[in-house]
Amino acid sequence: MRILSVVGARPQFVKLAPIAAAMKGRADHLIVHTGQHYDALMSDVFFSDLGIPEPDFNLGVGSGKHGQQTGAMLTGLEEIFEQVRPDWVLVYGDTNSTLAAAVAAVKMHIPLAHLEAGLRSFNRRMPEEHNRVLTDHASDLLLAPTKVAVDHLSREGLAERTVLVGDVMTDVLFRTRAAVEARGEAVPFGMSPGNYYVSTIHRPDNTDDPDRLKLIIESLAALDKPVLLLAHPRLVGLAERHGLELETGSIRVASPLAYPQLVNAVSHSAGVVTDSGGLQKEAFLLRVPCTTIRPETEWVETVDLGWNVLVSEDLASLTSVVQRPAPQPTDAAPYGEGAAAQQVVSALLR
Repeated sequence: MRILSVVGARPQFVKLAPIAAAMKGRADHLIVHTGQHYDALMSDVFFSDLGIPEPDFNLGVGSGKHGQQTGAMLTGLEEIFEQVRPDWVLVYGDTNSTLAAAVAAVKMHIPLAHLEAGLRSFNRRMPEEHNRVLTDHASDLLLAPTKVAVDHLSREGLAERTVLVGDVMTDVLFRTRAAVEARGEAVPFGMSPGNYYVSTIHRPDNTDDPDRLKLIIESLAALDKPVLLLAHPRLVGLAERHGLELETGSIRVASPLAYPQLVNAVSHSAGVVTDSGGLQKEAFLLRVPCTTIRPETEWVETVDLGWNVLVSEDLASLTSVVQRPAPQPTDAAPYGEGAAAQQVVSALLR
């Protein structure tokens, strides 16, 4: 069986790693990189650090407006699909690469499988929400990471196409943590273990409004420990445009880390402050308290179990929420035990 994975953004590379490993000896697996994230740190380093095979195809579309980027991907993917004629197109998550590959596969009558299906924020302001809903309803096989995701798909009339496989991010996180521990990597940037926070802020709802971004920066700057702010170039550019200084008070600005170093940084931190979807869950799996600057989350289990607190409207409370007491310990494993990738390949082969 020939399975074609389509990826293009940093979180998808992480999810691809265990899938590529699980495909070996079981299926003919090809990889398309759309080039949605195209710099070395966001792309090339991930493939080498995570042991992912070099992509068989690279569209190199780069950045751009949603329509422009998705359209360029659609054109390139149609040509590749015609050449490869896969038995399955496997798409990941909720990016423009996901939607473009889904549309191309459906138009060409190629079976489509969606990894991380059924996640819902119920926030229609998020482009990712539209991407994931449209992809789910176009897909022939929905590979759900959690029982909550399965329930969402069932309510949308998609139960017959749904398989609960667990979360592949759990696979790669556990594997990466073990490798980092075996190497004995030092805590990055000379930080003291347990005495700093890790933060990422990138969503337009938090960065595009200068007043809101100013409040977030002020809250981070007022925290009781250093804040390692892993600032994407877009955040740096917007802060400059808004006339805001990122490195102020407790904040220490650094570039985004390669995935193993990110896992290492989070695992030794006192807490995470983010608006990322994936980092909320990674913090939970590493049993590090998380504060999420959003009104909702796709990973409701992290909130229900007390390891994640949402802050959105009342940004004045952000500092006190981050500095809250540690949650109660838990052995709950809502995202599986680290064998999701094998379940995914088995579902495709069936």
